Amino acid sequence: MMRVVFMGTPEFAVPSLEALAAAGYTIAGVITQPDRPVGRGHKLAPPPVKAKALELGLPVYQFERLRAQEGLDCLRALAPDVVVTAAFGQILSKKLLAVPKFGTVNVHASLLPRHRGAAPINWAIIQGDPVTGVTTMLTDAGVDTGAMLLSRETPIGAEETAGELTERLSVLGAQLLVETLGALNSLAPTPQDEARMTYDPMLDKAMGEIDFGRGAREIVNLVRGVNPWPGARAGALKVWRAAVAEGAGAPGTVLAADAKRGLVVACAGGAVELQEIQAPGGKRMDARAYLLGKRIPVGERLEIHG
Repeated sequence: MMRVVFMGTPEFAVPSLEALAAAGYTIAGVITQPDRPVGRGHKLAPPPVKAKALELGLPVYQFERLRAQEGLDCLRALAPDVVVTAAFGQILSKKLLAVPKFGTVNVHASLLPRHRGAAPINWAIIQGDPVTGVTTMLTDAGVDTGAMLLSRETPIGAEETAGELTERLSVLGAQLLVETLGALNSLAPTPQDEARMTYDPMLDKAMGEIDFGRGAREIVNLVRGVNPWPGARAGALKVWRAAVAEGAGAPGTVLAADAKRGLVVACAGGAVELQEIQAPGGKRMDARAYLLGKRIPVGERLEIHG
């Protein structure tokens, strides 16, 4: 079995780490991001990969910048045959990439070369893709530009959120990773077709603001694609679930707001129903249940506030 160093940070990477351990690979070390403050108390919490590595009894190394000399020295000392990355969150330098004998294998959550970048799952949903998948690739000095090894496709559910799809792809990616490493010596890396390449930006909070000047399907896809983070917003309301609805009016105008018809808002060429919402300081609620106790005037314009 090859000697592996694993690099990953969020929950998406955990199944890949578990799969390597279950397959019997010698995991010389796990490299991840530093602990970060979370919650209202800002208490330091370990990244999910660190928590899982400690549970598995694996040595953990944390670096703010792995590219620094300290990180390079650490990787060289671990002497990996292969490095595996899955949502690590840092770009590897040429010096780091030169360390492992058989290169660095990355698990990327899209069908490359489509959706390069840090948020491929979110953007596949936001852009209305009917299918997505995972790709294993040999990392090079670019951002998701390396030659591809294997890929697996899966349909995106009509109501599936980014959080739900992330969970599915994390498992699919783990399975594909083990298959890739098992056949690494016989696989022929395939260069990516740059003519088909798309690159998407990182998400930020502003991307969750609903523009009712867009079409209903675009809005629904946005709500799904930014769930759970950064979350969609309409006026003061956070929107967790939405659907295409019947109706017409000036974009952003409330067309219905009662327990029978739900919360329906006009958009370009139609309307959307905001099905699950959260008021400031409140809990997530079915919008129809919320409207039993709260009034939103018909004709009001929902606008973004801060």
